Amino acid sequence: MKRKTRNFKHKAVKDSKTFIEVSDQESEKDGSQCYDSATHDRVQAEKRQYVCSECGKAFSQSANLTVHERIHTGEKPYKCKECGKAFSHSSNLVVHRRIHTGLKPYTCSECGKSFSGKSHLIRHQGIHSGEKTFECKECGKAFSRSSGLISHHRVHTGEKPYTCIECGKAFSRSSNLTQHQRMHKGKKIYKCKECGKTCGSNTKIMDHQRIHTGEKPYECDECGKAFILRKTLNEHQRLHRREKPYKCNECGKAFTSNRNLIDHQRVHTGEKPYKCNECGKTFRQTSQVILHLRTHTKEKPYKCSECGKAYRYSSQLIQHQRKHNEEKETL
Repeated sequence: MKRKTRNFKHKAVKDSKTFIEVSDQESEKDGSQCYDSATHDRVQAEKRQYVCSECGKAFSQSANLTVHERIHTGEKPYKCKECGKAFSHSSNLVVHRRIHTGLKPYTCSECGKSFSGKSHLIRHQGIHSGEKTFECKECGKAFSRSSGLISHHRVHTGEKPYTCIECGKAFSRSSNLTQHQRMHKGKKIYKCKECGKTCGSNTKIMDHQRIHTGEKPYECDECGKAFILRKTLNEHQRLHRREKPYKCNECGKAFTSNRNLIDHQRVHTGEKPYKCNECGKTFRQTSQVILHLRTHTKEKPYKCSECGKAYRYSSQLIQHQRKHNEEKETL
């Protein structure tokens, strides 16, 4: 009786010197190649041979590593011809151009609203589903996208992975680094018509101009209080949620915003970086300088609607108005 022979294919892995024997029968079974797990692990490891020197993340292709490294360098080689805005990914430039063309190819099946990018549609659809699957283990805050959780988590860790190559200043968000880098390049191209102040982005100048117009488009759902900036509204809403993610390492006191934490830390360091140009007195906070300057200017911006009497501080006006209320109650 003739001995049965088995045919083997030779599959090269990464280099021509390494082969894995796979029978025709095994190869055809489920369309898969049956080699041991150790070999499989080695192949997978070899596939991810391009490693980022900054953070250790590995990639199977050098092109993917190059794109990833732009997170650390801040490089944005793809520039919009219309407005000059730059991007680290060509796909982001494609989506951005739709702002100028008005093209919105992604439509929500729930409400019919259209979007320029698929990610914008996915983010919007979370409104309908209410789904927030990514939860912060530190404070319990939930997000509909993993990127939102990653950015938020830096509030707790203090991580600032985006570093300016000019001065070494670090930022938690790439957008903040981009705006900062314009300072070095002298690209303060957005100017306020009211006071002449210049900003590195159109968004910043629009936010600034609300100081002059008095517009407060961001309103709190809980109490109705309105704010000029979205970030100020976010900080305010933490008061309702009793959320204080910014904690002082010295005394453990917690705050609703990083800005308030920085102001507080000067209590421990004794630092007073804000100086009065009139008398040289120094202060921990800019708000303290503004209040102090009224002693020099004699400005009294808080006026009583009942009798017209004016005060330097809002606390003085509140105290004064109580007298009118007491008088009304006695009548």
